[in-house]
Amino acid sequence: MAGQHAHERADAAENRARVLAAASELFAARGAQNVTMDDIARRAGVGRATLYRRYPDRASIAVALLDEHERAIQQQLISGAAPLGPGASPSARLAAFYEAMLGLLEQHVHLALGAELGRSRYETGAYGFWRAHVHSLLVAADVPDPDVLADVLLAPLAPELYLYQRETRGWEREQIARSLALLAGRVLA
Repeated sequence: MAGQHAHERADAAENRARVLAAASELFAARGAQNVTMDDIARRAGVGRATLYRRYPDRASIAVALLDEHERAIQQQLISGAAPLGPGASPSARLAAFYEAMLGLLEQHVHLALGAELGRSRYETGAYGFWRAHVHSLLVAADVPDPDVLADVLLAPLAPELYLYQRETRGWEREQIARSLALLAGRVLA
């Protein structure tokens, strides 16, 4: 995606930045599901054609907004310090991954809800990366059926579930993190 922006015209780059800023504000204020593409175009001060040329739907805007935050976690998984990065046990790495993802959800659940609607959650590049990471931890721990279990271990990170736990159940992020760390320890023991 970064290469895509390298050859971008100045006015297109400005429009992209305005669209993303407007969407970010609207999603945070109202929730992505309550924002229309027309709302975003109006707030950004761009025409609908300009908006739709780059972003076919609201989810694609949310994905673009989440991308930078997800890439930071991906980089830490690849080359960061243990336990999130290499060098720790699979269970410690999974617990650290859960903690990092809860941090992402805590700050950007409104974007995740906009980007990950229904089945589309499983079709994002980020989900594929998260799935490959969890799968590799399962293989390293010699856990049976890593293909099936990888998705099961990612299920607690669904944005709808996190919002339900935080807002409806009133659970603190730390409570959720402790439970997920326990899950990681038990499954990857």
